[in-house]
Amino acid sequence: MSLKQYITQNVLEAIQNVYQINPESVEIQFTRKEFEGDYTLVVFPLIRTLKGKPEEIGAKIGENLVENNKITAFNVVKGFLNMSLSSVEFLENFTQNAQNSTFGITKVDKNSRTVMVEYSSPNTNKPLHLGHVRNNLLGFSVSQIIEAAGNNVIKTQIINDRGIHICKSMIAWEKFGNGETPESANMKGDHLVGKYYVEFDKHYRQEIKELEAQGKTEDEAKKEAPIFLEAQEMLRQWEAHEPKVIELWQKMNGWVYDGFAKTYKRLGVAFDEYLYESNTYILGKDIVEEGLNKGIFYKREDGSVWIDLTAEGLDEKLVLRSDGTSVYITQDLGTAVERFKNNPTLEELTYVVGNEQDYHFKVLFLILKKLGYSWADALHHLSYGMVDLPNGKMKSREGTVVDADDLMQEVYNTAKEISEELGKLDGMSDDEKAELYETIAMGALKYYILKVDPKKRILFDPKESVDFNGNTGPFIQYTFARIQSLLRKESPKEFDANALELNAAEKEIIRALYDFEDTIEKAATEMSPALIANYVYELVKLFNSFYQNNPILKNEDENVKNFRLYLSQWVANTIQNSLRLLGIGVPERM
Repeated sequence: MSLKQYITQNVLEAIQNVYQINPESVEIQFTRKEFEGDYTLVVFPLIRTLKGKPEEIGAKIGENLVENNKITAFNVVKGFLNMSLSSVEFLENFTQNAQNSTFGITKVDKNSRTVMVEYSSPNTNKPLHLGHVRNNLLGFSVSQIIEAAGNNVIKTQIINDRGIHICKSMIAWEKFGNGETPESANMKGDHLVGKYYVEFDKHYRQEIKELEAQGKTEDEAKKEAPIFLEAQEMLRQWEAHEPKVIELWQKMNGWVYDGFAKTYKRLGVAFDEYLYESNTYILGKDIVEEGLNKGIFYKREDGSVWIDLTAEGLDEKLVLRSDGTSVYITQDLGTAVERFKNNPTLEELTYVVGNEQDYHFKVLFLILKKLGYSWADALHHLSYGMVDLPNGKMKSREGTVVDADDLMQEVYNTAKEISEELGKLDGMSDDEKAELYETIAMGALKYYILKVDPKKRILFDPKESVDFNGNTGPFIQYTFARIQSLLRKESPKEFDANALELNAAEKEIIRALYDFEDTIEKAATEMSPALIANYVYELVKLFNSFYQNNPILKNEDENVKNFRLYLSQWVANTIQNSLRLLGIGVPERM
């Protein structure tokens, strides 16, 4: 039982004792620093039920708690009952908690809810870019947090591996590639395929200019450009399962998957299952037919199928083209239904997609609800803002989009440069240094992005992210390494809790450590890694202040020293677990 749970339980009992009433819940907060106390009961919500002035209600509850030895003292400030606990309460099960490497994390078992998180979902015609970095980091971290809150999580993505954009890279490679491979070009496969997507665009633009010079309009030129017509023909051949086209498609997609795998590995994200658009693009047509029969959809004169959502404040939406081919919403309808059919225990599905798709998901969820799927209310869109870079900070291969590999390498180079300047790497081998630079760099990148509320846009500055001071990943990693250095010098031994009188700083740290579980639950509910990031930053600030002002190894009182070593161990475990939920590693030495 956490301290907050202990206080909550005792407050509820006190209310029963005094008023013979059992409220469903009470609001307990940390006592603000300007007041005396450890935990505070917010009395205002109880006024209607308990019938009285807030100051009187607070005083009566406080008196009952003191009489029953549940708290040592109290004070009432307006509608707030501030309660003080004894050191004994703070130290209940302290050693056991400090040694528990998973304290605050709820274990997943056979009765746990099953939820699915979809993220990444790239196209196979170019490398992952800066936008994918935030998407992947959010999706993976949210999955970790939801699992830590006691849920079984399925991490998934749908790979957009078909369509005209894929054929553009394929046509360009056939025409201009001269058999080039990732090996012969000494290039990651996704970058090679992306190179030919850019090559297609270059020739396409040139052909449009030539056609416009011949008197064609821009729209006519775009539709009649020979290289575009070749790409369209290749798409038709792909859909007809032309063996040579399928073979080329598989080969080039294979290059991309190999490149993606390397990027995912360095980024530290993973998936439990993969779906491919080439297998799912025909899904949804039966659902459209079903919706037509139910009168949910309607057919226009040209044969296209639509749904009218104007009564719900939205627009009319196309769900099937006049030629019977799918649009994105058709496939998404089919994929959602397929996922719940293939996972009978699935209770929740979250899509991690940028905020430019907010409208799409409103429409998708509303259509599924109208179709009568009971799980439609269990669908969520984790909408996030874009990531920007300071102008001139980095250049991308394509000149317009910064790819993920370039970004990670830029942060790595910055971490290496700053670490070498600080000069604390004596005695480390080159391999150990390289591993440390990587841990710091990925920690810097991930923390800088995840500490921001997902809904907000981010300006990412690689150099600022690797700062060893302030609200950054390296600052938090450094505190962990400092504690590890402390514990290497001396391990904690048993201490007598009854002989200790905790100071305010020690109580504040223990209170924060107990709050880890509640923070995980809140972060899981709100799908916000920022809550974990800012929790661990505040914990680290508390510990660093304590460390500066309270001797540990040099403390002459062995009892106090061993308590503080255990306290340090608990803080280190919580830092490690917090960062793990953000997908960040911790170095033993910095």
